[in-house]
Amino acid sequence: MSGNYEILKSHVTFGGKTVFCEHQSSSTKTKMKFSAFLPKEIAEIEHAIVWLSGLTCNEENFITKAGAQRYLKDTNTMIICPDTSPRGLGIEGEDDSYDFGSGAGFYVNATEGDYRTNYQMYDYISKDLVSLLKNDFGVKKISIMGHSMGGHGALVLGLREEGTFESISAFSPIVNPVSCPWGQKAFKGYLGDDKDKWKEYDACELIGKGLKTKHEILVDQGLGDEFLEKELLTNNLKNVCESEGQSLRLFFREGYDHSYYFISSFIGDHIKFHLEKLGSDS
Repeated sequence: MSGNYEILKSHVTFGGKTVFCEHQSSSTKTKMKFSAFLPKEIAEIEHAIVWLSGLTCNEENFITKAGAQRYLKDTNTMIICPDTSPRGLGIEGEDDSYDFGSGAGFYVNATEGDYRTNYQMYDYISKDLVSLLKNDFGVKKISIMGHSMGGHGALVLGLREEGTFESISAFSPIVNPVSCPWGQKAFKGYLGDDKDKWKEYDACELIGKGLKTKHEILVDQGLGDEFLEKELLTNNLKNVCESEGQSLRLFFREGYDHSYYFISSFIGDHIKFHLEKLGSDS
């Protein structure tokens, strides 16, 4: 046990440590798992990048597949990767589909049915995880990024909590969930029928209402992504950022799909982007 979290396993990586941990969340009222790469001893770590994963993922996917450690090994910046939902609650329907319930918390605070007690993923990230980083790891500045559902989470949390997150980036984000099947299913299940509540967790809607960040947002999207046209709707983000004056660095990558092969190809660019905003040494 270290502070308010328990290290379940640890691996030496690029001179630092990749750790898999568990802690108690006051927001979800459950134990939650996360992974992290610590390039130095905790006392020497100053900043953190939060990675939010996508549908079906847990705390292990990114840290084992993306290759982020090599880009952080000589810095004072850690990366932390929380699970995507509470687990094992026994809620009816929780494990029936890949895009709702377990592994699909959508980074919202649920208000409906049995989900409202534990599926408080927005508060889990913005309060519990941020508190853990500051109090247990001594982190001073935090940035946020993610993929797909996690890209949606990074955009929404980064926009709504600008005082907490220094910079925002995303791979293949669900940018306009109120307008796509994934988002509509999740929001109806977690938030009910009031679509005004849905809009509080939609990056395009938030920017369209004038909520912006002073920093440029970085987004990478593969043009070979099977979900681009129906679920991700990347051009909606491009258009609203242009109309509202939100700085956006958007790359459409020819041939790349929705997988970690895509993420691993450009993760170095995203980490460099965040290190510059954090003022991290390298």
